[in-house]
Amino acid sequence: MSSSNPKDAMAFRAISIRACLYIVVLIGLMQGIFLIDAQRAGGPDFSEVSLTEFAQAALLFACSAMMLYVRHRLRTLPTVGLLLWGFFAASFVRENDAWLDRFIFDGAWQLLVVVIVLPTLYIVIRRRHRFLSEFRKMANTLGFGLFASGFLITYVFSRLYGRSVFWQALMGDQYLYVVKSAAEEVAELAGYSLLLFACIEIVLLARRLRHGQRG
Repeated sequence: MSSSNPKDAMAFRAISIRACLYIVVLIGLMQGIFLIDAQRAGGPDFSEVSLTEFAQAALLFACSAMMLYVRHRLRTLPTVGLLLWGFFAASFVRENDAWLDRFIFDGAWQLLVVVIVLPTLYIVIRRRHRFLSEFRKMANTLGFGLFASGFLITYVFSRLYGRSVFWQALMGDQYLYVVKSAAEEVAELAGYSLLLFACIEIVLLARRLRHGQRG
């Protein structure tokens, strides 16, 4: 009987440790939301000044920064890194739309999203063959699986789950907007958390690819 590969065992341990850390992050976020947003004096608050909203923006900012790191420092997945940076940067701007509309001008976030998205798509389309080559390297990885899960939860499930008509049908005359808002925002935060974990895995993948190229 052949012995197990030491490299496989090390990889399994590393993934297990990261999985535990991801669980700790989720527990910390949910406990913070429970203590700060759900038990806020005067009633639950999931508005633009809530911990939930600030955490969402922080996670998107971290994702954007990591994709810039992949593109400009590691340089092993530059086109994928650019596309993901554009996605996260545009999402960060959209997440802060209320602040931008209030302190810059109404509709500022739409303009910023266009400024981010159009050049990003132009470069990626021009370099589509390189993008496809890079995408093949990550298509079957943990990072891409987490990204797909986070994307579906944030941009599909949370939108459907947070519909007012759904919660009005559930609660009837006892409908409370704060319950609907909490459900949608917390689901969205869960998706953003998975996207953060995906970015961490993509950074680690890019580092491994860079090390392989140097070797």
